Amino acid sequence: MKKGLFVLMLLLVTATYVYTIQPNIKSGSTTFSAKKTNRFINKDSLTIHTRVNLPLGYKRVTYARQSFKTYLRNYTLKPFGSKIINYDNSEYYWQGGHIGVLDIAVPKNGLQQCADALIRIRSEYLWDNNRKDEIGFNFTSGHYCAWLKYAQGYRPKIKGNKVTFHKTEVADSFKANFYKYLNLIYMYSGTLSLYNELKPVAARDLQIGDMLIRGGSPGHIVMLGDEAINAKGEKLFLLFQGNTPAQSVHLVKNLEDASLSPWYALKDGATIPVSNYTFSSAKFVRFK
Repeated sequence: MKKGLFVLMLLLVTATYVYTIQPNIKSGSTTFSAKKTNRFINKDSLTIHTRVNLPLGYKRVTYARQSFKTYLRNYTLKPFGSKIINYDNSEYYWQGGHIGVLDIAVPKNGLQQCADALIRIRSEYLWDNNRKDEIGFNFTSGHYCAWLKYAQGYRPKIKGNKVTFHKTEVADSFKANFYKYLNLIYMYSGTLSLYNELKPVAARDLQIGDMLIRGGSPGHIVMLGDEAINAKGEKLFLLFQGNTPAQSVHLVKNLEDASLSPWYALKDGATIPVSNYTFSSAKFVRFK
């Protein structure tokens, strides 16, 4: 994406590869209105923060120039109206839940699904900022797989419920090999591993780059792509996601609150409909 416990864990991950999340075209008592959302949208803009205007009384929270938060806020978007495309180059069957598509390739192997897309974005940020020693993720089994060890030629060997790493390849630190490493992570990691691995965050402490997650099979995860605050300290966020099947990463509408969309107000333990998925008892996490 094998024997014993490790197989059971991997089945939880691979099962998500055949699961298609259904859209919440109408959630609660509020029907989405594109007309109301348009006042927040700059159709000619090509980054997350320039695509979406602020609600009255809010300002964007500022962060350091080289931070992951600023990196995400300035992530390039494809032209407005771009469609969500599946890994096999077909159009996703529902195009009504997004206001932007991130300019990130979708591999034809179908592996880069919801958690994988966010893993990729985080890993590319670390790579681009010369923090390659921080690139590493747990498998669903709990075993840690670091990019630097992979680059040195180490590969996982699975025996029963145990995973060990052995040097079986020549050292290769080039970017093409980095993406082979990410394919390995996509196969053996996912929402369940991230749910168990990452530090929980309270809603009052949320920042850009944090994630709303439900671990499991199926599970789902979205990332906070921008952040605004008013004089009362109330925060709003923009959210983006990958999906199953593997498809374009996209900035989502808020189908629950048309007057606020695409901004979200997020609370601990809340039921939060996000485009095509509803999170119950919301849990927030942060990359290390």
